[in-house]
Amino acid sequence: GLFGVPELSCPEGFQEAQDKALQDSERLVQKACSTPPGPETVMIFDQLSDSLCRVADLADFVKVAHPDFAFREAAEEACRSIGTMVEKLNTDVELCQSLRRVLADETVVSSLDPETRRVAELFMFDFEISGIHLDEEKRKKAVDLNVRILDLCNEFLIGTHIPNKIDKHVLPEHIRYNFTAEGNYLQVAGLHADCPDDLVREAAYKIFLHSNAQQLARLEELLASRNSLAQLVGYDTFAHRALQGTMAKTPETVRQFLEKLSEQLSKRTQKDFEMMTKMKMKLNPHNSMLMPWDHPYYSGVLRAERYNIDPGLYCPFFSLGACMEGLNSLFSQLLGISLYAEQTKRGEIWSEDVRKLAVVHETEGLLGYIYCDFFQRPDKPHQDCHFTVRGGRLKENGEYQLPVVVLMLSLPNSARGAPTLLSPGMMENLFHEMGHAMHSMLGRTRYQHVTGTRCATDFAEVPSVLMEYFANDYRVVNQFARHYKTGQPLPKNMVSRLCESKKVCAAADMQLQVFYAVLDQIYHGKHPLKKSTTEILKETQEKVYGLPYVHNTAWQLRFSHLVGYGAKYYSYLMSRAVASMVWKQCFAQNPFDRAMGERYRREMLAHGGAKEPMLMVQGMLQKSPSVEDFVDALVSDLDHDFETFIMDS
Repeated sequence: GLFGVPELSCPEGFQEAQDKALQDSERLVQKACSTPPGPETVMIFDQLSDSLCRVADLADFVKVAHPDFAFREAAEEACRSIGTMVEKLNTDVELCQSLRRVLADETVVSSLDPETRRVAELFMFDFEISGIHLDEEKRKKAVDLNVRILDLCNEFLIGTHIPNKIDKHVLPEHIRYNFTAEGNYLQVAGLHADCPDDLVREAAYKIFLHSNAQQLARLEELLASRNSLAQLVGYDTFAHRALQGTMAKTPETVRQFLEKLSEQLSKRTQKDFEMMTKMKMKLNPHNSMLMPWDHPYYSGVLRAERYNIDPGLYCPFFSLGACMEGLNSLFSQLLGISLYAEQTKRGEIWSEDVRKLAVVHETEGLLGYIYCDFFQRPDKPHQDCHFTVRGGRLKENGEYQLPVVVLMLSLPNSARGAPTLLSPGMMENLFHEMGHAMHSMLGRTRYQHVTGTRCATDFAEVPSVLMEYFANDYRVVNQFARHYKTGQPLPKNMVSRLCESKKVCAAADMQLQVFYAVLDQIYHGKHPLKKSTTEILKETQEKVYGLPYVHNTAWQLRFSHLVGYGAKYYSYLMSRAVASMVWKQCFAQNPFDRAMGERYRREMLAHGGAKEPMLMVQGMLQKSPSVEDFVDALVSDLDHDFETFIMDS
């Protein structure tokens, strides 16, 4: 069966697994309600969470990645029924009472260790944001809203990827071949951001981002429903509800962070736009006004021109095997951890090119498993991500339930006999996703509810972004980057050029992220919104980003992060700020420092979500960073390295 789960040898097994989970949960609910208040209650709650998550998490992965439609459909159905069950449990008054009795009894609370107490409070928080304190009618309304929001999220997400069609005669003949033809229509499925022809990018931008009444209605209903739910359970806005328990804590802090960052970036962003405009004038004298479809393309042209970083020059040094060796060596030196390939049993994997790795510590032994689903295949989403399939926890019999995760990438399939070669971007993504995997393996908490990456969203990206700093450091890269034919190491100046090239137009790139984050905050802020979502987009784009809004476009309808990162898109920037501070203070001097690696494990990775995120950051940095510190860390990363600059001059 999939992942060694015997029921899942066929799609119908999902029904069986789901029924078993629902039966277990009923038994555990009764047990929780009849157990006298104490740490055992928290343990039962965690078992309840585990029995549901073990099906839901696995199904979450299978529904997007399994090549067999029947499996995907069965997994989708399992997600829905478990999700509905969770919403019901979150409004079960009797179940909540059993936990409230624990937290209301001071003697009991003082006997709980900090981790158990935090987990109890997190479960309580889940009840509260689901409206447990409301009367029965309002509680039912909260459940209905939650279910509706789940459906709207799925519908909106599908809508963000659907191509737009246009009559082919509308486009000049010489650019039609860039798009997929379907009878008299052309399908535009993306922005074609790397296409050198300005007209193709302009057409793709205007057609792909053309407003769509159905998708607009979904977004408006989603934002309004989220706001209704937040207000129903006692929050001013959805953002206030979403930011509970994060590093930022409140929308006010997020706003302050984004405003200060925008202020610090503005001069640099202007400079970047001026450079792109000059480049556009040089290549296209008839039309030199910089437009939103130009930014990704011309920043790439400037990078390539200034630093000659053709990926083709780098790929031969980054074979997949060499990169995996590099990760293994880094983890071994920093954390005493090695990765070993494991044989899989029949039916355990969903595609024959999936590899299973055992993660083994030099003294603690086996820590868990990583399934590597690295290669492109039809119907597989083109996104790099990390999935928790099973969370770690201390079981009732004293054994530890080993975590299981999947790393999904979209690497090209190599030609026969040749190794898979990664571009620098793919190599960095591999390191990024491995950062999440290590968090899952080392966040060995007693409770599954807070294991590994089950932590605040704005903290969850810190371990993965930190790995990007390692991937961009010559001392690390030099350990593994070898030409797959000659064995020659990657020259130092090529690594330096690559790192410096990333700083070209980096302020404008960051400003674009600030714009997305601000937009997300406004959409999830005070309702009813003062204007339509498109008018808000136009206003925010011109004020925060600086490039003109294009008439009749609605970029927000393609903003898929509004689903998983509603009111939390800023997390990428804040996580990067923390990762930057950790890198500079702890690893920049010596990226292989074992004592620092152990401190990083002890202070940041080991707790999963069982400790307040800011306390983990304080433990690592040995100070409490302010919003200004975050902004300074991000801005100082944009400065060019003087040594490389001199070398290249």
